Amino acid sequence: MIKILKSPINNAVLKPYLKCIDYTVSGEEFSVLIDESSELLVTSPRPKNESLGAYYKSENYISHTDSQQSFFDKIYQFVKRYSLAKKVKLINGYLDSNSVKKTVLDIGCGTGDFLLACQESDYNIFGVEPNEKAKSLAENKLNSLSVRAQSRTNSQTKNIFSSIEELDSNQQFDCITLWHVLEHVSNLEEYIFILKKKLKPNGTLIIAVPNYKSFDAKYYGKFWAAFDLPRHLWHFSKKSISLLFEKEKMKVTKTIPMKFDSFYVSLLSEKYKTGKSNPLKAFFIGLKSNIKAKRTKEYSSLIYIIQNS
Repeated sequence: MIKILKSPINNAVLKPYLKCIDYTVSGEEFSVLIDESSELLVTSPRPKNESLGAYYKSENYISHTDSQQSFFDKIYQFVKRYSLAKKVKLINGYLDSNSVKKTVLDIGCGTGDFLLACQESDYNIFGVEPNEKAKSLAENKLNSLSVRAQSRTNSQTKNIFSSIEELDSNQQFDCITLWHVLEHVSNLEEYIFILKKKLKPNGTLIIAVPNYKSFDAKYYGKFWAAFDLPRHLWHFSKKSISLLFEKEKMKVTKTIPMKFDSFYVSLLSEKYKTGKSNPLKAFFIGLKSNIKAKRTKEYSSLIYIIQNS
C-alpha cells in the first residue's frame, strides 16, 4: 500500500475527510483525505499499481461486463443504452462536420458500446481498455459491425489498445472522452499531460466523474457508492477539475449534469447502508439530489467539456 500525504495540485498537506469500506471486492477499509484549498479528495492508502487490478476482479464490477442478471445490472444497462445516443449527440456538437472523418479516442472504453455508437455515426474510432475481458467484448462488437457493413477496414486495423502508451506517439485526436475513468488513474498529473499531447489544437476533451459535493454524496456519506474505494483514487469537485487542467493551460468551458447517476448510485448506496435495495427510498434520494442541484449545480455526476489551447 502507498500512503498519499500531499495534494498533486498544490502539494498541500492532506487532512482526514472520512473512512469507507470496499463493498465490491475486499471488504477492506480505506481513508479519504482532503486538500481543502483545491477541494480534491484522495484515497489513502492506495494499492500499488501491480496489486490494484485485484480490486477489479469481481462480477459486480459491471462496466467490464454486459451482464443483465441482477436488478442492478438491468438498471445499469438501461441507463447505459439511454445515455449512448446523448453522448454521441454531445460530441457531434463539438466536432464540425466536413469531408474529413473526425477521430474519437475513448479511454476506458469498457465493452465498447460508446465506440460502436461512434463508429455507426461515421467517426474514426480508437479505444483504450486495460481489462482484457472487456477489451475482447469490445473488439468483437466492432468487428461484427465491420462485417455487417462489408468493410474490412476496422477488422484489419487494431483500434483498441490496453494502455494509452500503446497508441502511436504522434497521433492526435479531435475528441477524447473519459466516461468515469479519470478517478481510476494512478498517475493523475502525468496522465493529464498525456491527454493534452494526444488532443489536437482546439480539440475537445470530455470527462465525466462523480461529484462528492452532491446531495446524495452528503446524504450517504461513507456509504456513498461513488466513492468506490480503492478503485476510485481521486474524488473531484468542480474547483479541483478546473485547477488540474489549468496547470496544462486547458479550460473547462461547460459542465453538464448526468441526472440518471443519482438514482443508480443511490440504489447501490442504500444496499451498502442498509443491506437492502430499497428502490423507493433510493429513487426519492436521487430525485431530491437532482432537485437540489437545480439550485446548487452540484449533481451526482458531472460532464466537463474541456478545450485545448
